[in-house]
Amino acid sequence: MIGITSYGAYIPPTRLALGAIGGRTPKEGGPEKAVAWNDEDSVTMGVTAAVNCLRGFDRDCVDSILFASTTYPFREKQGAALLGRALDLRREIQSSDFSGSLRAGTTALRAAFDAVAAGSARSVLVVVSDARTGAPGSGLERNGGDGAAAFLVGDGSANGLPVLASFEGGHALSDAIVDLWRVDGDPFVHSWEERFVVQEGYTPRIVDAVLGHCENSDTPLSDYTKICLYAPDARSHATVARSLGVPADQLGDPLFGRLGNAGAAFAPLQLVAALEASSSSSSSSSSSSSSDATSILLANYGDGADVLTFVVNQNAEKVDSRRGVEWHLARRRSVASYDKYLKARKLEPSEWEGGTNPGLSATVHFRDRDDDLSFRGQRCTACSAVQFPAQRICETCFEKDAFEPVRLSDQIGAVVTYTFDFFFPTPDPPTVVTIVDVAGARIHLQLVNVTPADVKTGLEVEFEFRRIHEGGGRPNYYWKGTPISG
Repeated sequence: MIGITSYGAYIPPTRLALGAIGGRTPKEGGPEKAVAWNDEDSVTMGVTAAVNCLRGFDRDCVDSILFASTTYPFREKQGAALLGRALDLRREIQSSDFSGSLRAGTTALRAAFDAVAAGSARSVLVVVSDARTGAPGSGLERNGGDGAAAFLVGDGSANGLPVLASFEGGHALSDAIVDLWRVDGDPFVHSWEERFVVQEGYTPRIVDAVLGHCENSDTPLSDYTKICLYAPDARSHATVARSLGVPADQLGDPLFGRLGNAGAAFAPLQLVAALEASSSSSSSSSSSSSSDATSILLANYGDGADVLTFVVNQNAEKVDSRRGVEWHLARRRSVASYDKYLKARKLEPSEWEGGTNPGLSATVHFRDRDDDLSFRGQRCTACSAVQFPAQRICETCFEKDAFEPVRLSDQIGAVVTYTFDFFFPTPDPPTVVTIVDVAGARIHLQLVNVTPADVKTGLEVEFEFRRIHEGGGRPNYYWKGTPISG
C-alpha cells in the first residue's frame, strides 16, 4: 500500500482584509486572505510546512525531497537542495524541483508515488509552496493567497511509518491555453480576459478530468466522501461543483475568504484540510470500519488538469495531530493597512531600485551553512554543554575538538533579553531583537509574529526559517523566533 504517511501545512498568520484593498476601510469579520510578510517567500513557507509534516519523525527516513513552486526566487539554483539543507536532512538523498505550472504540486505528488512504487525511494518528502503576486487592484490580487503544504509519501517500510491515506489512482489531461502566465522579470501574474479563462480553460478541463477519471475507474462521484476542487475564485468553484452535480456536504472547503488561491499549493492545501478533517472524524468514531473509510478526490488545474484519489484508513487515528490548515487559519493577525501590505511586498513606489552588488560572500555562505541554514549547534561530549555557533573550544569545560552536532531548529528557546530596533528596515517597525537561550546556548535572533507588548523575558519561542536580508539581488535566509502557539 503506497500513500501519504504524514502531512503538514503552513499558512502565514498575516491576514489582509479584502475590503482594505485599494485603501478602503475593511469590514470587521469580513473576508480576508493570507499574505506572506516581508521576510517570507515560497522557500521559508515550504520549510515550515515540511517541519510540521516531519514533527515527531526521524528525518533520516527521508530518501528524496521534491519541491514544487511557481515562485521560487532563483531561476538557476535548486530549491529542493536548499530545503533539504534547512531541514537538516541527510546529504545522500535525491532532490528535484517542479515548476512552470499550477499543477506542479500534484505532479510532484504523482512522481513521489511512482518513485516509491518503482522502489527507487522508500520515503519521499513533497513540499509545495507559492507566494504569487497579482497587480494591485486586480482580481488576481483579491482572490490570491499564500501558503504551503508538505507530504511524506511511502509504503510503510521506512522506519515503520504507517500509510494514513493510500493512493488509489488518478487521471491527467495536458493542454496548452494562454490563460495565466508570467515571464522572466514580471513581478505580477498576468491573466487573459476572465470569462475566457474560466469558460474556455478552467471549467471544461476540470470537468473533463473528473468525469474521465470516473469513467476510467468505473467509480461514480457519489462514492467519494470528499471532493476537493481547485478554482481561481469562489464563483468558478461553485459553477464547476454544479456542473459535476456535487452536493455541498460532499464538497471540500475552497478556503476563499480565509486563505485565498495559493497557486500550486492551493489544491495540496485542500488535500491537507480533507486529511485532517477525516482523521479527526475517524478518531471521534469508535465504530469505524473499512466500509466507513473516507475517500477523497482531488482535482487540480493548470495547463490541463490532474485528478488524484485517496482512501484514508484507520492508521490516521494513531498519528499525533498535525499542524494543518485549521491550526494555521486560527492563528492570525490583521495587516494594519493596505499600504503596509504594499510595503511588505515591495510594491510601493521607491526612489531607488534594488542594489546590484554581489551580496553576501559565497565563501562565507558556504562556510556558515550549518549555522545559517541548518541551525545546527554542537554538544560537548565531555560536559554536554551546547554551543552555537560552532567553535573548537568548549566554553564550559575548555575541552578541544570534542563535539557532536545537535539540531536546534526543532527545540524550544526562552528569551533572555530583548530590544526594539526602530531603524532596521521593516514595513511594521519596530523589529524585535533578542538573545534567546536554546538548550544552554545563547543566540542572537529576531522575533516574528509578535507585538512589542507581548515580548517579555522568559517568553518561550520556537523557530521558523525566514529571509534575513537581500543582497546582490538574491535572498539570504536564517532562523527567527516565534512565540509558541497552542
